Amino acid sequence: MSVEVTFPVMSAEDPTGEGVVGTWFVLDGEQVAEGQLIAEVQVDKVSADVEAPASGVLRHLVAEEATSNQGAGIAVIE
Repeated sequence: MSVEVTFPVMSAEDPTGEGVVGTWFVLDGEQVAEGQLIAEVQVDKVSADVEAPASGVLRHLVAEEATSNQGAGIAVIE
């Protein structure tokens, strides 16, 4: 069973607006533990940390420095 990792909604004014996946702290294909810090994202010069919602193998869906919509999937944990 896969668990989707989503870009956090950081803007109440534009909850589906774009942001940037700034840094992945875990490489694609690496094992992660639930609650582990896996990425940093940015919206309008405000950054937030993203934690793994489950344990498993992380698969990136969005590259580092690429844009994504808030609330959209940025990775999958298998």
